[in-house]
Amino acid sequence: MTPEAYKQQFSEEDAVGWLSIDQEFERLYPGQEPQHFAPPISYMLGGEFPLDGISIYQSSKQTDHHHFVSYGFSELYYEEEKAGGEFSKWGFELTFRLKPFEADQGNPGWVTSLMQNLAKYVFSKGKWFEEFHFIPANGPIRLETATDITALAFVLDPEIGKIQTPHGEVSFLQMVGLTSAEYEGLLKNPKTTETARLIDILKKDNPLLITDLNRKSTL
Repeated sequence: MTPEAYKQQFSEEDAVGWLSIDQEFERLYPGQEPQHFAPPISYMLGGEFPLDGISIYQSSKQTDHHHFVSYGFSELYYEEEKAGGEFSKWGFELTFRLKPFEADQGNPGWVTSLMQNLAKYVFSKGKWFEEFHFIPANGPIRLETATDITALAFVLDPEIGKIQTPHGEVSFLQMVGLTSAEYEGLLKNPKTTETARLIDILKKDNPLLITDLNRKSTL
């Protein structure tokens, strides 16, 4: 999209990139109003949290689960000088699929903290995530929880993948919970092909790669 076409289609009041994300999730969940979390003070105004928002949709595909999406790793607002770029800001947003966990009592707000912490890392270090990257959580991904899920891998969200926005490409990278044994196995052979192989194993019984805090290792 050229800057001229961008200015003709949008105004400074339009949250151009945000709307692009919303359109994808409206396609997946037509008519559903998600639960939304936003920090009290915007990061641009000196707030603590880099992400401007995180939405949670309810999915019944494969099995009932929460489907999270972040807003803030990509360019969200009107920026005509960013029109037609190759990538929108960092070039991705995070998603996460979580099987309901009894201790959450229907409120999995800990995931928003997890996403914001990942955003702090990206924004402070200037390093971004790509498909088949993996990282430790330095403990259970849900704090103070007896779970084997202590690490994350990143893959393209099975239902969305990548989209083209007026600001450039955005990949929806889904966080996938890994057990300690799975993470240690990847550390021994940290090649992209090994991460992809593990993801293929997980997909056999879990094609949407829904994280289950009660899951045991595949190894």
